[in-house]
Amino acid sequence: MEVRLQKYLADCGIASRRKAEELIQAGKVSVNGVVVTELGTKIDDKLDSVFYNGNKVLNKEKPVYIMLHKPEGFVTTAKDQFDRPTVIDLIKGVNERVVPVGRLDYDTSGLLLLTNDGDLTYKLTHPKHQVKKVYLAKLFGTPDIGCINKFKWGVTVDGRKTEPAKLEVLEDLGKYSVCRITITEGRNRQVRKMCDAIKHPVATLKRVATGELELGDLPKGKFRILTEKEVKYLKSL
Repeated sequence: MEVRLQKYLADCGIASRRKAEELIQAGKVSVNGVVVTELGTKIDDKLDSVFYNGNKVLNKEKPVYIMLHKPEGFVTTAKDQFDRPTVIDLIKGVNERVVPVGRLDYDTSGLLLLTNDGDLTYKLTHPKHQVKKVYLAKLFGTPDIGCINKFKWGVTVDGRKTEPAKLEVLEDLGKYSVCRITITEGRNRQVRKMCDAIKHPVATLKRVATGELELGDLPKGKFRILTEKEVKYLKSL
């Protein structure tokens, strides 16, 4: 069957479809011995031989869907140039090559999905799908109604206004407050930058939900395989 090269790479778990396009344009992918840099190139997934960085790409893995409770101090990549521990180090006993769906900052803990399903990764990370992400944050100080409304209307981060978000104060601890923050985007360090913008920096940050999937009581550093019902929900988004 003919499929687009970037979709084939995503289906094989090499990267998300968007990232696969970057790999192709960077000249890191070849088909039948010829480097391909043109997006939209189609291949026969049964007859053509595809190589990434000189290694043959095989599409033999069964789809795997994982929820990890990421601890602080881990990077959300397969490898790190500074040799810091990565979330992949925590996925023991899984033979399939999985990649993180989106990112969580080095200092942020909580719910992180990993899969080898490239289509699902694309769906969950593309801005147009606006998948809800919920965080528990310990902030310096207590946001007032003005700060809450700024989140509601959008906060300017890196010169661009965010999509409407939700900030709820759950507990006022004096020097700190505990807040629930809901966003629908996935910009780099977005929650931290939004909190900086309202003058209530983050002390600690934990993602507790993605869409309708909740972290629950999954221990920090542990993972579980998603249920059939959860996978079906994610694919319905």
